[in-house]
Amino acid sequence: MQHIDNDQLYQDSTYRFEYVSKFMDFGEADIKAIQDVAELVRPLVPVVVDAVYAKLFEFDVTKRFFLPKNDGFEGELPATLEELTLNHPQVKFRKEFLGKYLYKILSGPYDERFIRYLDWVAKIHTDTPEKKSKINVDYIHINALMGFVETALVGGLLSLNLDRQTEGAALAAFNKLLWIQNDYFAKYYIKPEKKAVVAKSFPVDLTILPFAVGALAGALGVWLGLQRQ
Repeated sequence: MQHIDNDQLYQDSTYRFEYVSKFMDFGEADIKAIQDVAELVRPLVPVVVDAVYAKLFEFDVTKRFFLPKNDGFEGELPATLEELTLNHPQVKFRKEFLGKYLYKILSGPYDERFIRYLDWVAKIHTDTPEKKSKINVDYIHINALMGFVETALVGGLLSLNLDRQTEGAALAAFNKLLWIQNDYFAKYYIKPEKKAVVAKSFPVDLTILPFAVGALAGALGVWLGLQRQ
């Protein structure tokens, strides 16, 4: 039985990645599975990005996060949600960010710098002292968004009509990788002191839920992919 230092999980992003990836069996075979389909999936990225932002603009509770000025954007913003459109320059600025993120998880390399990148993506969406931006997205929206992104990627993969083995391996790999990303988001929302309070009324270690559920969902996603053959 391997010992895991619970405190270090919140202090060292690489240590956290190593634990979560081992728990989910994310390894070299998964990286190869992603690389094997990367060039085929790459042209689908703009479609996925457009679908994600169309979904975000369906609800005022998610659209409102695009009204404050984004860090790095120098243009003017409309005063109301009604005036904010999908063609607004800041929305295009944010679309480019999501596109770069998806290209990054397709291309890697999956090294320590990549791990820091996953952690950074989570951090900039949360209200932590270490960042300049004041954007703070509630976890319910992050979780729903990650689920939607994964569904869009799965749909794109299934549309490629790959052979059964390649498709199944890619579905499992992307599922694991996105759940690892989701865990980095959870890291900033469910901190040890908060976990202790929540546990009094809900006696389950919440730090394990993102990747435990992800592992189960990954198995289901692969099974569904194989059933269509």
